[in-house]
Amino acid sequence: MIRPVMKDVVFLNQKSEPATVADKQVVQDLLDTLKANEAGCVGMAANMIGVKKRIIAVSMGFANVAMINPVIVKKSGAYETEEGCLSLIGVRKTTRYKDIEVEFQDMNFNKQCQKFSGWIAQIIQHEIDHCDGIVI
Repeated sequence: MIRPVMKDVVFLNQKSEPATVADKQVVQDLLDTLKANEAGCVGMAANMIGVKKRIIAVSMGFANVAMINPVIVKKSGAYETEEGCLSLIGVRKTTRYKDIEVEFQDMNFNKQCQKFSGWIAQIIQHEIDHCDGIVI
């Protein structure tokens, strides 16, 4: 189900709680909402659809991928950049890392650990910030 995009900064500044199997519908709603907004959005976190759970969805180019309870465990290659957000107007400066390693659960709640770099890594970092209550 496509959900409206949350714009309330007070809500977005709150940390998300760990997701469980009971949140499977939230995962699907997040993927549906990302797909519906793909013209202006490359990633979303569950709090952007009004749910404070550690779930993100990222456009990998070939497909939209959900990551449940993502945590960055390694990062290297810091750089400065500017980012926008579907929940906010304008762009802001931030520090990102060229290479990251992320532990997460997939759609079936199986543990995964993957390395990402470049643009995909930047998107993941932005969405994990959302989970941590950091709005860029």
